[in-house]
Amino acid sequence: MSERQSSLKGIIKSLGLVFGDIGTSPIYTVTVIFIFLKHSNDNILGALSLIVWTLTILVSIQFAWLAMSLSIRGEGGKIVLKEILLPLLKKRKSAGLVSFLAIIGVSLIIGDGIITPAISILSAVEGAALIPGFKHLSGTAIVLIAMVIALVLFSFQKRGTEKVAGIFGPVTAIWFLSLAISGIVAIAEAPQVLVSLNPYYGLKFLVENKLAGFFLLGEIILCATGGEALYADMGHLGGKPIRQAWIGVFAALVLNYLGQGAFLMNHPEAKSILFEMILHYAQSLYVPFLLLSVAATIIASQAMISGTFSMVYQGITTRLLPAFEVSYTSEERKSQIYIGSVNWFLLAAVLFVMFEFRESHRLAAAYGIAVTGTMVLTGIFMTLIFSLKKKRTLAAISAFVTVVDAVFFASNLYKLPHGGYWSLLLAALPLGMILLYMHGQKKLYRTMDFMPLDEFLHKFKRVYAVKEKLEGSALFLIKDIQDIPFYVTQTMFFHNIIYEDNIFVSLIKREDPYGMTGFFREEPASGLRVFEVQVGYMEVIDVEEILREAGIEERVVFYGLEDISTPNIIWKLFALMKRIMPPFVRFYNFPPRKLHGVFTKIQL
Repeated sequence: MSERQSSLKGIIKSLGLVFGDIGTSPIYTVTVIFIFLKHSNDNILGALSLIVWTLTILVSIQFAWLAMSLSIRGEGGKIVLKEILLPLLKKRKSAGLVSFLAIIGVSLIIGDGIITPAISILSAVEGAALIPGFKHLSGTAIVLIAMVIALVLFSFQKRGTEKVAGIFGPVTAIWFLSLAISGIVAIAEAPQVLVSLNPYYGLKFLVENKLAGFFLLGEIILCATGGEALYADMGHLGGKPIRQAWIGVFAALVLNYLGQGAFLMNHPEAKSILFEMILHYAQSLYVPFLLLSVAATIIASQAMISGTFSMVYQGITTRLLPAFEVSYTSEERKSQIYIGSVNWFLLAAVLFVMFEFRESHRLAAAYGIAVTGTMVLTGIFMTLIFSLKKKRTLAAISAFVTVVDAVFFASNLYKLPHGGYWSLLLAALPLGMILLYMHGQKKLYRTMDFMPLDEFLHKFKRVYAVKEKLEGSALFLIKDIQDIPFYVTQTMFFHNIIYEDNIFVSLIKREDPYGMTGFFREEPASGLRVFEVQVGYMEVIDVEEILREAGIEERVVFYGLEDISTPNIIWKLFALMKRIMPPFVRFYNFPPRKLHGVFTKIQL
């Protein structure tokens, strides 16, 4: 395959995986903006100018340029920004604050991500009401159809998307082409909308409308939702094809938004603007376009689901989240994962949001707070990184972008009493789980009875020399070789279970996202070895494979389990979480038949 063909393939692939969310925004953005805004030419030019420059500043500059210049081995996202920033900070308190902000950012992405399928699918299905014969389609019927589509989409996740993922890119490419062509046709009838490319009209609109113009930014931001995907997904495809694809996507989006504005100038009575524009200029193609829009929203929702699975997986490997059960849906590509508990939580939340809001324009009232919140956090992280690296020009540009993010965030706060609190409540669930798990694990670790290595080795050498040993190798999973957990001493010294070859296996998180190595450290005693596995925080882990490569053929794998008792309601929730979640050894793909969990009674 030639370099040009490879580049084109990467661009088309990125269209389906990265740009689904931002690509479906034209379905509802202009419609929502002009629900309460007077359909005057000045308002149309002002709103269009704000849309164009929002895409330019918040997506092109913030993500396609600044954020994508910051990566670890080509990987991007909130956790990557945190990993870049932490080594640059000198104060421990600052590092703790950055880690906490990164956790908030991840939670907000999940919270707003739930709204993405709901508003996208609902707004596309609403277009069916314009089909002759379907004009009396009730709001309840539209919601039910959207809920059925969501149900089918989430139910399909367990089978994996590998077989159909190949069509995502081409379908999305056709979608963007349709947006661009329809926009050009509409612009031809009102070419005066092209002046809105000048930022003067956007600034003039804000100055003239004062507080009302400021609050309208809360609807303008809908055009940039999904912009963070450019950076978050760069590890899957590489930065170059995403940047190249964004040029075409940006042009298609701008043409379509200008086209919708031009159509609105000539048809001020329009309500569902994109669909009415298509119906007006190409009535015979309206149904195919509607079906294409539904397909595009499904693809956008799929990208959100896959992205959430990836974020949760990172949370597990970085020990922010408990070890949810992970299934691999592809034999060839280990990155194709499915997390059942997360999938059904997302489905329940999406169905609830659809049922609660019922109409896309009402749902828009809940959309934006979390996404602008994550943009502010990204801007803060980037500004700090550029400043600490002495890149003053980039730091200044990043600071300006962060101020713009903050203005958009502030303008969205008026949505709080109108449903915006739902995105924060949805984000609070993963945030609460992460904080509970992190603090619970720290408290648990402090409470547990560890034996110092020197004391353990003294006892082990004595017992190993006189006790009868079992044949073969036994693995003991530990966190730190310097502190031997109680379950190990309990197994060896109280139950007299000692094998000929005892191997401590320690799993260490690497600072970079990818890479997986396993090696033996210096042998501390006869009959006792230490094997260290270092794993990147985005790597799909198969410890069994690493052990085989090192020549380890264990008969049994011992690991510790905690039987927690506590009068405190918070720690009771933590204990419940530990009890219902599968043990972490399942996550690391150890063979179940060899596993032996040893319980330790813990009082929190």
